[in-house]
Amino acid sequence: MEKQKSEKQKQIEKEYGEKVKEYTPTHCLPKEMFHAFLVGGAICTLGQLIVNTATGYGMSKDDAGTVCTIVLVLLSVLLTGLNIYPGIAKFGGAGALVPITGFANSVAAPAIEFQKEGQVFGIGCKIFTISGPVILYGIFSSWVLGVIYWLSGMIM
Repeated sequence: MEKQKSEKQKQIEKEYGEKVKEYTPTHCLPKEMFHAFLVGGAICTLGQLIVNTATGYGMSKDDAGTVCTIVLVLLSVLLTGLNIYPGIAKFGGAGALVPITGFANSVAAPAIEFQKEGQVFGIGCKIFTISGPVILYGIFSSWVLGVIYWLSGMIM
């Protein structure tokens, strides 16, 4: 009886392993890097186009950079709302998720997804589920680096 169970268990494990192999996506790193390069490059090119256009209209570089940030965040949120940005992110990987557009997407997506649960328990509670840790650790690491910079200034 014990031997039958172990044979049956081995068969189940074998079938399970085959199913895992069947459903586990395979990755081609050079292809994914190329996609990230294309998407990230397109976002950066769009950003540079916005900056160049804004400076062409007489804005300072700083003001043009601010306008660029606002426009890229706005476009990202609009594309997220229209369910287009997730496809861009799936294709481009880190190329779409690392720039500020990816951060805007990470804030907007949970808000859109959980809006049915209401203003407080849906949007209010879920809006920072993905971006919250980024904000927390970004602020903390900048504080640590600021203290290090301050201490190095006192020593020098």
